[in-house]
Amino acid sequence: MNHETRPLLVNDEQTEQDRSEQDSYLDKVKNGKLYVATFAAVLGPLSFGFVLGYSSPAIPELCRIQDPRLQLSKDEASWFGAVVTIGAALGGLLGGWIVEKIGRKLSLMFCSIPFIFGFTIIIAAQNHWMLYVGRVLTGLASGVTSLVVPLYISEMAHERVRGTLGSCVQLMVVIGIMGAYITGLFLDWRWLAITSSIPPTLMLVCMCFMPETPRFLLSQGKRREAEEALRFLRGPDAPVEWECARIEEAYKNEEQSFSLADLKDPGVYKPLGVGIMMMLFQQFTGINAIMFYAETIFEQAHFKSSDVATVIVAATQVFFTAVAAVIMDKAGRKVLLILSGVIMCVSEAVFGVYFKLTVMKHSNSSLTSLLTYAQGPLAEQSPTDLTWLAVGSMGLFITGFALGWGPTPWLVMSEIFPTRVRGMGSALCVLTNWTCAFIVTKTFQNLMVS
Repeated sequence: MNHETRPLLVNDEQTEQDRSEQDSYLDKVKNGKLYVATFAAVLGPLSFGFVLGYSSPAIPELCRIQDPRLQLSKDEASWFGAVVTIGAALGGLLGGWIVEKIGRKLSLMFCSIPFIFGFTIIIAAQNHWMLYVGRVLTGLASGVTSLVVPLYISEMAHERVRGTLGSCVQLMVVIGIMGAYITGLFLDWRWLAITSSIPPTLMLVCMCFMPETPRFLLSQGKRREAEEALRFLRGPDAPVEWECARIEEAYKNEEQSFSLADLKDPGVYKPLGVGIMMMLFQQFTGINAIMFYAETIFEQAHFKSSDVATVIVAATQVFFTAVAAVIMDKAGRKVLLILSGVIMCVSEAVFGVYFKLTVMKHSNSSLTSLLTYAQGPLAEQSPTDLTWLAVGSMGLFITGFALGWGPTPWLVMSEIFPTRVRGMGSALCVLTNWTCAFIVTKTFQNLMVS
């Protein structure tokens, strides 16, 4: 079994001698420049987060705007939120191809271009179609980013920090979402788009000074460049020739290209099934519907300070995603996924109860009196008195998601595939994720309207 291509199984298969050699090597490693390279890469997920968060403050404003060329109806608003996921699905497929053709570093630099162009088109928008095109382009870049960045980090990072650094991908996504929400409190939708274009511009500049991953360089027969990249990432004291030989041996064991016959190999179809199902379950938690339409959800639930509530929710997600990044390697992926699922289940049930109580009160239906009689003092409270339940349950949901189902699927995707199918497998996982995201975000707005 190949140690390099199955990081999740390393502890099960390494001999004591392997572990001793690895520990001796890692003790000499300096992580400073590895962290710098990781920061440069995760500016992509930060940009991705601004794309996801942009629609929440922008949609209510675009629905109220006086210019008829730009004013969105409810159906158009749902497309404005959901169309980004179509671009992201296409970006996942494109990313799976370019990451093998031009490498991880150049793929990251490439994906910054549609980010910048997309937000530029939104800034200059004169009609609905310009808004949609801008969203599709930023979605395309998000799809490429969501595939390439976890791969770039997993191939740069060593075993001791791979889980923590891999979790930083999701952490930067949620920081971007919170940044969009906070900026939306003070700026209109055009200035918000200008602000959102800053992270991808920084990524394009910073990645010029970062190395390609050693694994990709070795796959291209560039051993000297691979050793230089490792020396940059591991520091001057680490004997990088040892790690380079280890990666090279692993690559040679799997240097044959992917073919459809490989799908019969349990070492291919099992991780592919796991990756696809994890992406499917992640999106059907409804997380992107909540993050795209957070402000609209609180407005529909008759929450007075809906914009402030969305910032509170986003801040909660940032904090607990950071917690997950710290404890990921210690607690284990499976434990966090189970805990995350239980918390989300409870919180969504509670928010559903709040939403039902509030909507019933505002509709003045005949059921209100029956509910008041049955529930007593609780039902007699005004919706304002129950606002703590809305923010609390939404915050609890975000907490649960951030601890497990947020970061873990992306981290596992970058770890489980053999080298020869990594691009294709990751592309199918990203395609699944964003296809499900489109279904959720497009139908959710329609459900709210109905």
